[in-house]
Amino acid sequence: MDESIEDLVRSKYASAAESGLSSNASGVRAVAEGFGYSSDDLALIPAEANLGLSCGNPTALAGLRTGEVVVDLGSGGGMDVFLAAAKVGPSGKAIGIDMTPEMVALARRNAARAGVENVEFHQAAIDHLPLADESVDCIISNCVVNLATDKQSVFREVYRVLRPGGRIAMSDIALKEPLPAELAADLMAYVGCIAGAISIDDYRLGLDKTGFANVEVIVTQADLNVYAQVENQACCCSPSMVGPDSLSSTKGACRPSEGLHEELRRLLARFDVNHYAASVKIYATKPVTP
Repeated sequence: MDESIEDLVRSKYASAAESGLSSNASGVRAVAEGFGYSSDDLALIPAEANLGLSCGNPTALAGLRTGEVVVDLGSGGGMDVFLAAAKVGPSGKAIGIDMTPEMVALARRNAARAGVENVEFHQAAIDHLPLADESVDCIISNCVVNLATDKQSVFREVYRVLRPGGRIAMSDIALKEPLPAELAADLMAYVGCIAGAISIDDYRLGLDKTGFANVEVIVTQADLNVYAQVENQACCCSPSMVGPDSLSSTKGACRPSEGLHEELRRLLARFDVNHYAASVKIYATKPVTP
């Protein structure tokens, strides 16, 4: 990974973590609600855990059970970790992984303020998880895997840490059609979690190749234009892993939050992003070896 890109991403997502965005802002709440979070979900978590970074609600898909260990890839402010923690209960554990120190610090502050004890947060990349082999029951993620340069490495790492019979339940962005060259190379399309996305078929094939069974990639009807409702948001997704291939150029990459959403709105006005990309639900299981 190009260190300058990694440093840049950390810097800009540090700004997102320190932006003060929360469910108390109507645009941030609109993003969460637009991607399937209920008012009850949002009431259950610290307001500051929701930064308007979602593209789905993976905890609604995961079928979490009491006592399970669940890991969130790209945990941001801890939104999905806290929802998962409530589902697995005190005998279970919810673990957040994020590469940005400020995001990890924010999530830990949120946990302390809320008094949630069955959670932990680690700073790490999603293709190098600080977890033992076959130690996890479920992996969730929310609009992060699309930003990984080598998605196959992420899939292999997820497979490694899952117990036999374990499962993934993720929300992400995937492509319905190839992007026009201009959109694929557009910086704001990267920021909007579009340019780094792979096709729906490639998502299925990648998981199949890794060894997962019962693979499903389901297109939702969520409107990706909802991101434009958030004002002064630093970036639209919370990456735990990015690389130089994610950007055609680092010049001006992910500029500070002031005025950024005006640029995003201009991008959404220029391109029918919903025509090319979609929010998807991803589900798969790790087979039980006889």
